[in-house]
Amino acid sequence: MHRRRRTALVVSAAMLVAAPLLSACGNQAHPGAAAVVGGDRIEVSTVQAQVAEVRTAQRESDQSVQLINKSGQLGRAKLHGLIFDRILDKAAADANVTVSRKEIQEMRQSAATQSGGEAQLRTTMLQQSWVAPDQIEAVLREQVQLTKLAQALGADLQQPAGQKAVGDALTAASKSLHIDVNPRFGTWDDKQTQLANYKAPWITQVTKPAQQEAAAGA
Repeated sequence: MHRRRRTALVVSAAMLVAAPLLSACGNQAHPGAAAVVGGDRIEVSTVQAQVAEVRTAQRESDQSVQLINKSGQLGRAKLHGLIFDRILDKAAADANVTVSRKEIQEMRQSAATQSGGEAQLRTTMLQQSWVAPDQIEAVLREQVQLTKLAQALGADLQQPAGQKAVGDALTAASKSLHIDVNPRFGTWDDKQTQLANYKAPWITQVTKPAQQEAAAGA
């Protein structure tokens, strides 16, 4: 997201990379949970349900084999999204940011227009982001929320300082939620706000370049 809403949609399209349908699992502390965020459980079944929605949509596509083959890490991608959604909610709440239904609808109308229509938007989100039709509004809500968070922080996301300000707010929110991920899915990296060893080219790469440069020079 580096140029208003149009670019926000493109960035959001990169947010969900592939990952496998995960079977039931659990760690000793939280059996059956894929992760615990702020004391709230994200059940493995919730992750599986989101994966199943995408798989169903993929199978209905005339490019079904290609789409499925390219989404080998869909389960981890969906868990990442579920965790990040809660982090963004916390950062937004800390900044007194709210998102209205009208704002989400306006974002969807804009996204559909830019994509060439509602049907093309659904196709693009499935192919590029592995987002099922019923999951599109949740992704667009995050884009509205992120934009408003940046505004509340007085941060310009086109500038390194603005990117760092938003990244710092997300990192602070992540740390405050004491995120515990089931080892089967990996571990959570508060600084990068993503699953460790999992490359999610959305918020991390957009908001953290200044922090990454500083770390490299340390």
